[in-house]
Amino acid sequence: MLELRFIRENIELVREKTGLRGLDTAIIDRFSEIDSKRLALLGEVETLKNRRNTVSREIAELKQQGDNEAADPLITEMREVSSLIKGMDSELAEVHEQLDDIVMSIPNLADDSVPQGNDDSDNIEVKKWGEKPAFSYEPLPHWEIGEKLDILDFETSAKLAGARFALLKGFGARLSRALVNFFLDLHTQKHGYQEVLPPFMVNTKTMTGTGQLPKFAEDLFKIDDWDLWLIPTAEVPVTNIHSGETLTEDHLPVCYTAYTPCFRSEAGSYGKDTRGLIRQHQFEKVELVKFTTPESSNEELESLLADAEEVLQLLKLPYRVVTLCSGDLGFSATKTYDIEVWVPGQNTYREISSCSNFLDFQARRMGIRYRPEGEKKTRLVHTLNGSGLAVGRTLLAILENYQREDGTVDVPEVLQPYFENRFQGNG
Repeated sequence: MLELRFIRENIELVREKTGLRGLDTAIIDRFSEIDSKRLALLGEVETLKNRRNTVSREIAELKQQGDNEAADPLITEMREVSSLIKGMDSELAEVHEQLDDIVMSIPNLADDSVPQGNDDSDNIEVKKWGEKPAFSYEPLPHWEIGEKLDILDFETSAKLAGARFALLKGFGARLSRALVNFFLDLHTQKHGYQEVLPPFMVNTKTMTGTGQLPKFAEDLFKIDDWDLWLIPTAEVPVTNIHSGETLTEDHLPVCYTAYTPCFRSEAGSYGKDTRGLIRQHQFEKVELVKFTTPESSNEELESLLADAEEVLQLLKLPYRVVTLCSGDLGFSATKTYDIEVWVPGQNTYREISSCSNFLDFQARRMGIRYRPEGEKKTRLVHTLNGSGLAVGRTLLAILENYQREDGTVDVPEVLQPYFENRFQGNG
């Protein structure tokens, strides 16, 4: 979240940046209204408390002098003042709560380098990598390839759980497992991330820390009668590892990678990507999370992007990188790069990773600070994360890019140590 004082002192900037996201700026007007009420109440309470302190000293002096007659009306007055203070303190607590709710609903400010726009059609392409495969036939989408090879079974998964789930079988399951191992091996052995395996369910405080709550509750799965939510991404538990802690500057950056299943309700996506593995209620990802100093967070974002890109380069999957425009930017992010992999069976690019810098927006919610070398005062860290990569979308990209006319699918060279070179189906 943004700092309350920063919002107050930069109200027009916050209003402008919120508007550039395509959001209703009435929330900023509401902030000004409630904050003004808060400041006025604080002033009144402070005046009354000062009056009470002054008169209390007078009463003590009068009693010491034995002048109870003069003290009695002052005592009566102070009872009334104390009652007023109590009522105003209660009103002030309500105002504080209202203000906290508003602050929690204001998104991060987009970096000045973020292009202005309304939706993903206004995102700016930064670069492309790799050659799109040429086919002598009409390439098939992954769901047809998977069903023909008997490695993707959507009919059975629908029987088990309903729509937007998938059952991977045989080599399909093995390919998914190989990808997880490959991702983690690369990020830990070459890129310097420490692997962690976090809980797949977290409490409300943890979900609030990274910005999923309270704003996006409808996109999440809640466990009835428990203060537990299924995680939508490993970003949530991993970024909260250091909540409430103060790190030392010489330990930064701290870099974690984690494999987890992810669970999303996909609220508002009715009718979108109903076939295949694109938009599932349950999917798997390997996540990359960084904690760094404010001075190095922009550089760390570029490094994070390069780490995610290298996965696709080693798999020899063509892709492009886009910078998200203001209207497509996530709630907590100040800047985001999306990596979109080419999927020939659908003749389009599909997002496979989002790499974001949150500055101190998440750290302020979670209370994650660091102590600069040689200084007594602590500062908030900057947090970053990105997918390295989404497993299901990588699997479908391999099926579509490495398909052959005879119905088989080649295995990328970098994955061959994990299993055979080519598979022709189950059996």
